[in-house]
Amino acid sequence: MIEIQDVAARKRKEREAKLSAYRKGRIYVPRDAVDLSQYPLSKLTETERIIVHCDATAIVDLIRKRVYTAQEVLRAFVKVAVAAQDVTNCLSEVLLDEAFHQASKLDQHLENTGNVIGPLHGLPVSIKDHIKIKGLDTSSGYLGWAYKTVADRDALLVEILRNAGAILYVKTQTPQTLLSLETDNNVFGKTINPFNRNLTPGGSSGGEGALIACHGSPMGVGTDIGGSIRIPAAHCGLYGLKGSVARLPHSGLLGSHDGMDAIVGCVGPLARSARDLELFCRVMLDAEPWLNEPALLEMPWKRGVANGEGLPDKLAIAILFDDGVVTPHPPITQALNKYKHALARAGHDVIEWQAVDHQNGWDLIAKLYLLDGGAEYHETIRAGGESEVPQTEWILKHAQGRDPYTPADIFKLNLERETFRSKALAHWNATQRRTVSGRPVDAILCPVAPTLAPPHNTTSWWGYTSHWNLLDLPGVAFPVDRFTATASATYPPLPHSRNDLENFIHSQWNPTTYDNTPISLQLVGRRHNEEKLLAMLNVLEKVFKENAL
Repeated sequence: MIEIQDVAARKRKEREAKLSAYRKGRIYVPRDAVDLSQYPLSKLTETERIIVHCDATAIVDLIRKRVYTAQEVLRAFVKVAVAAQDVTNCLSEVLLDEAFHQASKLDQHLENTGNVIGPLHGLPVSIKDHIKIKGLDTSSGYLGWAYKTVADRDALLVEILRNAGAILYVKTQTPQTLLSLETDNNVFGKTINPFNRNLTPGGSSGGEGALIACHGSPMGVGTDIGGSIRIPAAHCGLYGLKGSVARLPHSGLLGSHDGMDAIVGCVGPLARSARDLELFCRVMLDAEPWLNEPALLEMPWKRGVANGEGLPDKLAIAILFDDGVVTPHPPITQALNKYKHALARAGHDVIEWQAVDHQNGWDLIAKLYLLDGGAEYHETIRAGGESEVPQTEWILKHAQGRDPYTPADIFKLNLERETFRSKALAHWNATQRRTVSGRPVDAILCPVAPTLAPPHNTTSWWGYTSHWNLLDLPGVAFPVDRFTATASATYPPLPHSRNDLENFIHSQWNPTTYDNTPISLQLVGRRHNEEKLLAMLNVLEKVFKENAL
């Protein structure tokens, strides 16, 4: 019997033992170093450096053309992943021996047949910890689940990845409970942002964000029920897609509140390019996952639409500058304005999105997250003999002092959710009265969060992401720039705070705090229109590149 107090030490020791066989000396990081992002690349050969700077789409093409072998590609990413773990604490479970065995088999198959196994042949893919991989522990950030939750089968998406030729090699860190936009737990500890060690990489897919930002993975799989893909993507300068519920396979995950369907999470990719998001979705849906997961809609991936087929020549874009609860920090507002001017110069129809009920939306979704008053979270933490990490304590306070909702209460909350969605849909449709074309806007451009990656344990407003979960609308986070704090720079003053939350977040604004962190934005589309959303993102990025001043 494993004693509770030994669990974390044993888990970390086992992880270190598996990594040490692939580590040739640790990387020295000066104690005063803040930007850690380049240290994991310091021991690469020139060829390895080229490999890890390729996106997933390029990598599978280069392997197919036999420019690199699967083993060469895996070796490069493993070298960086091991170093990324040393500097950011981004990994949980490790299966490197199995990965190299698989890479060898893939190389032999290509050599013998001249054909690849599938569209992801030889691509290393990292997986968020609570997504099941057969034979691996699935502690999901809980001490009490460690060693007791070894998966007896792969999640459906893992099965699809394997069949497509992908190589699974590491699992990545998640927060305690998973219901957090930072990544900290008592099993493996806190994950840090590689661009600024004083800041969070976000959560709950924060291990994925940190690993991919370090070039330790070309593509990762995360999940999102309130921002858990888009927040780490934004804080780590990556692309991240949260689709609509019932679009991408979601079975085979282990977390609290399994079976709760008042608000449902989504699986999605984090990657280094927009085209990699399309690649992931295409592979998932070409596998017809609805034949194996009853909850999924039979909606094949429309590749032509994702490539821009049917898009109007000029888009109608609404920009949300302020959700009525917290005005974003200046770098985010400036990024929105740059896109506004670039789109206008290119002749696109741009209006301002008028925020509706964002505080009420948060109050509602917080109830849906914690229908049982947080009882299951408290019980699981207590059973593991552990304490709540700060962000767990913060979210559970939203249900403090109240009893679990009764079935009658839940029925009313579900009706409130549907009324909220209907009102939001009518609001979207009504934008046709304000556009030049006379049709509703195609998408909403908005912040991902009110701040850039914040200091650890200070995330306090989810509304720029969770709002779209409540409405079940697809959203994609994408990088815009990197923030640089300079003594000579001037920023417009923040408006007068309207509430205590905004006052706190505005008090955090200090350019030096956020030095070197990515600036990212979010594009939100119509429900179950993931293909069109990615096509519009391609247009926006092209417009910005050609028209930004």
